[in-house]
Amino acid sequence: MTEINGYTRTCGLIGNPVEHTLSPVIHNTLAELTGENLVYVPLHVANSYLEDAVKGALALNLLGMNVTVPYKSDVIPYLKDIDPLAAQIGAVNTLVSVEGGYKGYNTDMPGLYRAMCADGVEIAGQKVLILGAGGVARAVAMLMAQKNAAQIILLNRTVERARKIADEVNAITGKRIAEAMALDEYGKLDAKEGYLAIQATSVGMHPDVDAVVIEDAAFYQKVHTGYDLIFNPWETRFMKLVRAQGGKANNGSKMLLYQGVIAYELWTGRKIEEAYAKQVYQKMCQAMGL
Repeated sequence: MTEINGYTRTCGLIGNPVEHTLSPVIHNTLAELTGENLVYVPLHVANSYLEDAVKGALALNLLGMNVTVPYKSDVIPYLKDIDPLAAQIGAVNTLVSVEGGYKGYNTDMPGLYRAMCADGVEIAGQKVLILGAGGVARAVAMLMAQKNAAQIILLNRTVERARKIADEVNAITGKRIAEAMALDEYGKLDAKEGYLAIQATSVGMHPDVDAVVIEDAAFYQKVHTGYDLIFNPWETRFMKLVRAQGGKANNGSKMLLYQGVIAYELWTGRKIEEAYAKQVYQKMCQAMGL
């Protein structure tokens, strides 16, 4: 445990709610492993106080902050600067202290990419299905395009929302690699080698653990690898259905790990070695009672 003294730097998490976050486990473990004189605390910010929270953090000389729901987009107007990837995604989850304010970054998508690499999941050349058309699905679609997916199909009940994201991706890449499909049209999907499917909705999250966007086993026969961005429960119904049809399935816990690792690297300037990341992951699992 870091000895707190006059040189201790503070980082934190702003959001509403923040009570069940695993981020203190990630960052305080990293500080212990690296010998950094840093502590990390959750900071519950009520809806009307976001601007005050950012200004207050600057006044208190906080080294950096993470930002969670519901503020990942709302925080942008209060930043001094924003990283191009975060601007493209339209969401910020990490603030880094700079002269006169904070610079916003998105480490969620680089975190997802690092998690996929750690799990041996290839993106380049893949046909990718994304379930959902919210902010997370949009960010995932941008990442898949950036990492050279061959095709991106967004499945959503409201197809217009999915189409808007597909159009944005195609405009940015200058290629027609993304398309939208109504959720009930999944029977039209056809890829002999199967799809990489990413579950980017909150469906199936605790406590509604038996919920799933698509129930039909025929859909999961088309999926060779499923990635559910949820990590509570540890094995979602989506993951169970993927595995029941012979596919591989992962949850969002390593995305959480690596988004935190990347944020820590931005705050401290340290490169975190994989051995440390594995130790942090073990601590996360222990904190979840696994």
